[in-house]
Amino acid sequence: MGKIAARPFDFQLEPDKTALIIIDMQRDFVEPGGFGETLGNDASRLQAIIPTVARLLDGFRRAGLPVIHTRECHRPDLSDCPPAKRNRGNPTLRIGDAGPMGRILVSGEKGAGIVPELAPIDGEIILDKPGKGAFYATPLGNILAEKAISQLVFAGVTTEVCVQTTMREANDRGFDCLLAEDATESYFPEFKKATIDMITAQGAIVGWAAATSLILEALHD
Repeated sequence: MGKIAARPFDFQLEPDKTALIIIDMQRDFVEPGGFGETLGNDASRLQAIIPTVARLLDGFRRAGLPVIHTRECHRPDLSDCPPAKRNRGNPTLRIGDAGPMGRILVSGEKGAGIVPELAPIDGEIILDKPGKGAFYATPLGNILAEKAISQLVFAGVTTEVCVQTTMREANDRGFDCLLAEDATESYFPEFKKATIDMITAQGAIVGWAAATSLILEALHD
């Protein structure tokens, strides 16, 4: 067991019960010219965390611990994309439309794929999810139960949407949740800060947050 100096207090890491979940590090969200950028966002903020996520990913691989990659995407016929999601707002492109990297957030399209620097390797789980949270309409709960996982380390994007949603889902299911705070990002820096403040408030009401370097030290003590 490794002790991590986390917010709001130390996190007791139990590696044999821990998995890493990397949320939605997809080309359409992270790379220049992708869907995120067409919505007027600065994708460079998200792209900047790729090296840190890669270090965290490498640390879990070297420790031989489970890694789960998620992708937010939909079936080509959009049968798993409710109109309330597709029609929200007034973007220039919507889910399913032809974008710079293929059809937006559609399974199998280039933009829905994980960035090459973080490409999954054999044995790692790739989980396609139709919603913000990784537990909704996916087998994630069963996968974690089969592996006897009770602690989850999170990285990925965006902090306030899919990362936070999945952490809250996990918290409700009894998992101890730790966010690698320099391995997550938002298009809006104030949203990232507010999210981390919220999840760590009131005695880690949703979970803990710590620097990637401290998590890696605890993994390899």
